[in-house]
Amino acid sequence: MNRSAFNWVGRPSQVLLRALGWILVLAVRAAEPVVTPVAEVPNPSFRNHVQSVLTKAGCNMGACHGAGAGKNGFYLSLRGYDDEADWAAITRHAGGRRISPTDPGRSLLLLKATGTVPHKGGKRFEVQSPEYRTLAEWIAGGAPGPMDSDTRLNRLEVLPEKSRRKPGDKFALQVRAHFSDGRVEDVTRWAKYTSANESVANLGDGGEVTVVGFGEAGVTAWYLSQIAVAFVTAPYTNDVPAETWAAERPRNFIDREVLKKLQELNLPPSPRAGDAEFLRRAYLDTVGVLPTAEEVREFLATTGSEQTRRDAVIERLLGRPEFVDYWAYKWSDLLLVNSSRLRPAAARAYYAWIRRQVEQNRPWDEWVRELVTVRGSTLEQGAGNFFLLHDDPRSMAETTTQAFLGMSIGCAKCHNHPSEKWTNDDYFALANLFARVKTKNGPGDGERIVLAASSGDLVQPRIGKPQPPRPLTGAPMRLDDPSDRRESLAQWLTAAENPYFAKSVVNRVWANFFGVGLVERVDDLRVSNPASNEALLTAAANFLVQQRFDLKAFMREILRSETYQRSSEPLPANAADTRFYARYYPRRLMAEVILDAYSQVTGVPTEFKRSTGNGDTFQFAYPRGTRALQLPDSQVASYFLKSFGKPDRIQTCECERTAEPSVAQVLHLANGQTLNAKLSAQEGWLAESLSDRGEPRAAIEEAYLRALSRYPTPEELKGLQRVLGSVAKEQRRAALEDLYWALLSSKEFLFNH
Repeated sequence: MNRSAFNWVGRPSQVLLRALGWILVLAVRAAEPVVTPVAEVPNPSFRNHVQSVLTKAGCNMGACHGAGAGKNGFYLSLRGYDDEADWAAITRHAGGRRISPTDPGRSLLLLKATGTVPHKGGKRFEVQSPEYRTLAEWIAGGAPGPMDSDTRLNRLEVLPEKSRRKPGDKFALQVRAHFSDGRVEDVTRWAKYTSANESVANLGDGGEVTVVGFGEAGVTAWYLSQIAVAFVTAPYTNDVPAETWAAERPRNFIDREVLKKLQELNLPPSPRAGDAEFLRRAYLDTVGVLPTAEEVREFLATTGSEQTRRDAVIERLLGRPEFVDYWAYKWSDLLLVNSSRLRPAAARAYYAWIRRQVEQNRPWDEWVRELVTVRGSTLEQGAGNFFLLHDDPRSMAETTTQAFLGMSIGCAKCHNHPSEKWTNDDYFALANLFARVKTKNGPGDGERIVLAASSGDLVQPRIGKPQPPRPLTGAPMRLDDPSDRRESLAQWLTAAENPYFAKSVVNRVWANFFGVGLVERVDDLRVSNPASNEALLTAAANFLVQQRFDLKAFMREILRSETYQRSSEPLPANAADTRFYARYYPRRLMAEVILDAYSQVTGVPTEFKRSTGNGDTFQFAYPRGTRALQLPDSQVASYFLKSFGKPDRIQTCECERTAEPSVAQVLHLANGQTLNAKLSAQEGWLAESLSDRGEPRAAIEEAYLRALSRYPTPEELKGLQRVLGSVAKEQRRAALEDLYWALLSSKEFLFNH
């Protein structure tokens, strides 16, 4: 018998596997698209090829012919957002002298770009380069303009989508453009590139990636107003034992996604924070006040499992009246409650409406739906003041997307967005949804009536006519539809399937508790600014949708997580982490929280008066005992709040609030009246403590519990007892003032940790 025949028959499973292997190879090859280098595309079009050459060469950038007034009489739209106008500028303006169809090489467009004739912009590309050939072939083909029949770019793709590297590695990206006719072009040469984290990855003009540090970076390719992102991961070189990961006990989806990312980056998590550290942190992040000395003592003395005791604290915090104060104040920052732009009665009505939403724990989607569609009196329907603050359709479109989607579309008002997919047409289609919102005077002081008219449109300057009203990714409405356009917007905006809506608010809430948003900055959600943990952001948004937009439920999930309860003390192996939550990140407290804490610790309340905003102060004063976080208006006369970064509530941007240190802050703590006057007051806690003639130990422990929410260490106690014990009776008040001043100006007090 033929041995080879015997082998063929005797090993059917091996033969079958080989056959299946060849089938898979052929299937993969068949599925792989035929990719055409863009320089080899026959009959290049103006829309899809000429514009990309001009953009890559920088001809239509703001520093060149894309400037508002153009350069030397030659004007192009910024980054090529207006195909028709750019085609006319190149082929029709200046007597058509910029191109020469019968002899493309003599076209001014090519002569200047190659430096053959003087050009203030310098040489942009070489003769016979792919850029040169594309423009020359387009000119030789009659320089056809953009047509409705042109194929459109459907999708941009960057390869490799995910790459695991180490510092020092270099590799090249490939960018593919998928068009509506099924054609796929390699546009690597003509895409523009940016890195979201240049401390991890740097990019060259041609898509060359150089890995320079540990961590993760999103690298972005931009081509024809479309954007695609790939991720470069460079794990840290820590030696993390397997037992470290095995010992972790995730409580929820937050812990699971964070641990997955930490393992991917080889970043060990810090251990759980101690009870005193957790208690102070949770109070400040959730309700904006310190725990009292009695609350600290009680919590530290409570027996039972650590997690059960902490969960009980979390539930109490979420139900406290200070929770309403804190979050009503936070949302008033976002929604710009400000009597310098509203009449005082209107500002009070607006704040009262916001406070009511927090008090009732109203779902976030219902909040926003009412804000966007409200009608009636701005004194009776406080949400109506949202429209008084932004009484122009363009302003309303920009504020709505910034506040509720976390994205800025303002750039698209004049041209296509340079770092997002939104076009000038998208902008005016969205703004036209607000074109029929009108207001009229009401009978009350500062009262306006918000109503929706049945006619009226916003004209788009570029085309001289209105765009059909349409949410950014929603369906357009007919221009003659008489219904309230805002209803269509609200339905799209708050829909569970709208990924931007849920992600924006969970990112804002996350940043409150962790100091760093999953997307940082929180007002800058865009494709080219990816989250530090995209899977976690998606999971958090999905959780909120499942909870029917119950923000308190999401806060509870954060507070209960091991991620939130980690120590702020870095390990040697995770000290470099600033974005992946291997530990809790210390951060300076809000100005209002510091001021309220000073009042709480000393027992001396702050007195607030309204400010005109121009340096003058009204006689009207808030009731004594009003805390900074209970102020219903941003117009308050307070040097302390101003110098420590309280926002003016002029623009919808988290950037208005600052925690940056300054000399003014240092001098005010040392010599200013705010803290020193409270310490020297004849009322308050220090006056009471003087009546205690016991040992200094009690006064020292009380000071630490009130200011730092912990007992002093044995070393601290020993040293302070020695000092206070040696102080004469008549000097005891001064010594206690010095002790409290030292604690209340310390980094441990001023920072949450």
